[in-house]
Amino acid sequence: MARSKVVAIQKQCPATWEEALQQFLWWKQAQGVSKRTVDDYKLHVTMFFKRHPAVYREKDCLKKATYEYMGQPIKPATYNMRLIYLRSFFNWCLKEAIVADNPFNELKKRRDEGRVVNIDCDTLKRLLSAPEANTFAGQRDYALLLLTLDTGIRPKEALSLLPDDVNLRSLEVYVRSEVAKTRISRTLPISLITAQKISDLIQGRHRAWSKDTPIFCTTEGQPMTRWTWEQRLKIYSGKIGCKIKPYDLRHAFSLQFLRNGGNALALQRTLGHSSLTMTRRYVALTQEDLKEQHALASPLNVLVPQRHRVRKGV
Repeated sequence: MARSKVVAIQKQCPATWEEALQQFLWWKQAQGVSKRTVDDYKLHVTMFFKRHPAVYREKDCLKKATYEYMGQPIKPATYNMRLIYLRSFFNWCLKEAIVADNPFNELKKRRDEGRVVNIDCDTLKRLLSAPEANTFAGQRDYALLLLTLDTGIRPKEALSLLPDDVNLRSLEVYVRSEVAKTRISRTLPISLITAQKISDLIQGRHRAWSKDTPIFCTTEGQPMTRWTWEQRLKIYSGKIGCKIKPYDLRHAFSLQFLRNGGNALALQRTLGHSSLTMTRRYVALTQEDLKEQHALASPLNVLVPQRHRVRKGV
């Protein structure tokens, strides 16, 4: 009786880094990651290979290229983003036997203090008065400003809202899991004025627009991008003489929320933070406000004469 032969099939690696990246992106899409995340993977991996195109063919150079690329003088946030996406891609390459080692696993994240913009109330009031009230674009921008300053919603989340995501009776906005940065849905309470302006915007929509047309869309009924919203704010910034970006409004909400008596846990849930790390930065800033107010308003300023106070450092 003839013995059956076992034929070993040799696994064939993608011929180019472009082919490897495409297979990796398909794998990520199969895992259910968002389009934005897929685009970010594509961006960071492409940037790496554009700078080091020979690495895929000469894999012995990968470690040297990794250290050179990650050793550039960049901000901690940029460094961490590169590390996250490239580490994931090359771990997949390691699993697929495309590379023998992943030097990105040897690197650690850098501490990022974050960027928090503190905008005073007068500037925010002038910003709210900047949009033109007699145009669709102006009404849209005003409602979007109110919503962001009322809830701290992320720009992408706000621009993805559909009419069915807003409950005007219960004064709530629903952020769906597929548009939330953390992939976790949440419900945000809104003020009456915000609900009224969103209602006016929905009522004024073109009849041809479907329920899948975002609330905050262009005058042609097309979805707005973060870049479009940033350009709109750039126009208003020129009017009021103060540069304001979309995410700055999220910071403004957070600081005002805490200053007006809101607590850190409530802020974390509202902002959709997965941890208290970022929320603590807002708390730290408001504590500095308290120190200044205490220095000005402490009763001891009146009760204890100046000559009896202990000097700093004594």
